[in-house]
Amino acid sequence: MSTGFFGNLTSIPFEGPDSRNPLAFRHYNPEEMVMGKRMEDHLRFAVAYWHSFTWPGGDPFGGQTFERPWFGDTMDKARLKADVAFEMFSLLKAPYFCFHDLDVRPEGDTFAESRKNLETIADHFETRMAETGVKLLWGTANLFSHRRFMAGASTNPDPDVFAYSAATVKACMDVTKRLKGENYVLWGGREGYETLLNTDMGRELDQMGRFLNLVVEYKHKIGFTGTILIEPKPQEPTKHQYDYDVATVYGFLKRYGLENEVRVNIEQGHAILAGHSFEHELATARALGIFGSIDMNRNDYQSGWDTDQFPNNVPEMALAYYQVLLAGGFTTGGTNFDAKLRRQSLDAEDLLIAHIGGMDCCARGLKAAAAMVEDKALSGPLDQRYAGWDKPQAQAMLKGPETLDSIAARVEADGIDPQPRSGRQEYLENIVNRYV
Repeated sequence: MSTGFFGNLTSIPFEGPDSRNPLAFRHYNPEEMVMGKRMEDHLRFAVAYWHSFTWPGGDPFGGQTFERPWFGDTMDKARLKADVAFEMFSLLKAPYFCFHDLDVRPEGDTFAESRKNLETIADHFETRMAETGVKLLWGTANLFSHRRFMAGASTNPDPDVFAYSAATVKACMDVTKRLKGENYVLWGGREGYETLLNTDMGRELDQMGRFLNLVVEYKHKIGFTGTILIEPKPQEPTKHQYDYDVATVYGFLKRYGLENEVRVNIEQGHAILAGHSFEHELATARALGIFGSIDMNRNDYQSGWDTDQFPNNVPEMALAYYQVLLAGGFTTGGTNFDAKLRRQSLDAEDLLIAHIGGMDCCARGLKAAAAMVEDKALSGPLDQRYAGWDKPQAQAMLKGPETLDSIAARVEADGIDPQPRSGRQEYLENIVNRYV
């Protein structure tokens, strides 16, 4: 059904790299085969409900700039928002979407009313999903916007807030399972502190660990077969967040016995805020065995906050998808556009153009990454660099039976005097540039 918000458009076509049509794909062709797999199945694009349909265009120094016909805290407005959202998903041929509970339903006067509102909108979603074929990549709960969460959700000093948060997550997991969501995400937007003067960090970490264990237990109880994901971010809105980066999350999971139950949803912008590159966070998740899904956006490198802009840097995307491919590609995860328009981009057409450009950028990056994998452009030199470790003597050091004593004796007896070898960084950078 057409809501009229996007005019008379019926779909966004693929017209190839020579097209000058701003409402056409130039590089994203869902049916194109890449490494023996459809491009759509590699990328698994999802549209973020919150940024695209709920965010009013504010920033830390200014309020609403967008005027949308569905803005308002009524169920009728929520249904209209859903209708416009599914129309856009269909126009873009996006196979998935993602949402927070607060994005899709109005807040009720009680928890029970809020839950009922969510379930009613889930009824509407089921109808639209059946009509369009669009699926749910993941659901999540907003445990950070309302003032009740100002001191955290699971880490709050008030146990009633912990309980309210647990009930909220349960409701959202129930809806996610009902809608056949492929993942459930937890982001600790206020799971951290503003000052250590009023914070018991050990207590809060234990509360957070217990909360996540409750989530995992409930997942198994209801037979939810999707993946539980944590989304790392170092700070903002809090001064310091406990899910700082991928490595920190892994340490947390190990401490609370969850490393085999939970994976990470990695956002490009959050990686930058943590002082890392996107490829670093992806490589870390791959090395630790907790890679799950990605939120695709970028930050403005002149700004000090999380600007959530649509991706437009093909070399960055190529290196990111290179790591995704090395990790075996997505299973339940995908590429969610956790990105929003600039607050001056007011038109309906801007929503489409932003996603078209981001999807094209990712498609170009994927194809470059796939070519590098197939040509062994980077793995070949990498294998050569570490080839010495394949020799029996090196394996004996790595896995036994060599000891520190025997290694030292061999170095002295054989007169071992290793000479440095070039890391060839510029050569490798030039190789990457050939593909992008």
